[in-house]
Amino acid sequence: MKLSAGQIVLVDWRDAMPNEANKRRPAVVVEDGELFDAAYPNVVLVPLADAPEFAIPDLSVQIDPDALNGCGKPCRALAHNVTATSKRRVEPTSSRITATQLQDIRRLVGITIGLV
Repeated sequence: MKLSAGQIVLVDWRDAMPNEANKRRPAVVVEDGELFDAAYPNVVLVPLADAPEFAIPDLSVQIDPDALNGCGKPCRALAHNVTATSKRRVEPTSSRITATQLQDIRRLVGITIGLV
């Protein structure tokens, strides 16, 4: 499966542990595809949430609906919930975020893991 940074995907996390996302939900691919062979079984993602209580404002990027991202309502990219997920859980879409939004999310992921 070919995925690209900035692409919005649907992820099936329905067998999650307590306090983890436990449903099918959208996420943004944030990995640098040049780093991983196409056969690598996982993908690095940041989940999207429309509920503000899940977002830490300083570690989230607001994604407003537009024709490019196909979102039906405003949501937030939760950089503090960055995760690697099996590609078997992922359903690609043709939707994507802007290059600026991707750059902002990656910067916040760096802050989240102590790189910045």
